[in-house]
Amino acid sequence: MRIVSLACSNTEIVHALGCAHLLAGVDDHSDWPEAVVGPLPKLGPDLNPDLDAVAALKPDLVLATLTVPGHEQVVEQLEARGLPFIAPEPVSLDDVYRDIAVIAQRLGVEERGEALITHMHGQIGTPGSTRNPGSMGPAHAAVRRRPRIVVQWWPKPVFAPGRLSWVHDLLEAAGAEHPLAGEAVKSRALSDDEIRAYDPDAIVIAWCGVDPAKYRP
Repeated sequence: MRIVSLACSNTEIVHALGCAHLLAGVDDHSDWPEAVVGPLPKLGPDLNPDLDAVAALKPDLVLATLTVPGHEQVVEQLEARGLPFIAPEPVSLDDVYRDIAVIAQRLGVEERGEALITHMHGQIGTPGSTRNPGSMGPAHAAVRRRPRIVVQWWPKPVFAPGRLSWVHDLLEAAGAEHPLAGEAVKSRALSDDEIRAYDPDAIVIAWCGVDPAKYRP
């Protein structure tokens, strides 16, 4: 079986399922594990892959995505070419687990998928699982505050995840909060004034498609 991955998340899921040997090509942003992706053909950025090169690899399955505006155009082109694909669009941790199960099923390794999901549940827990005010004394309960975290998906303007994001669930599981937790959006821009007013304890830089060497904190 020959797999082409057009998103780094899918590439890492394939690797975590023990199926990296099936990868025939990946997008430019797939950079881990280096030993796996380094020798593979790079097919362009996730929003503008070289679909002629994808087709030339004769994939049995293309792992696309719908997680960023613009990805739907790539999916439309895959459909037009008649290439077999799936395009996950996870907006929650449950969706991530679902997508792992679907990919595992398509690769014929359902049991590995179940084991990976079980492992992730054990590592991450469930939203709020790290917070148990009832287990603390009154003094601790009175002063404890959830850390305020801003996750930057893009710097100018700053885009941050909303409640319809797996990042929301991850922060909840970690016992943290974020500025858009109450907004039913996948993401939106935050002004500098909004960020100052929120007064975050930490900012997580996760700029999509940007080489970390070019990060400017």
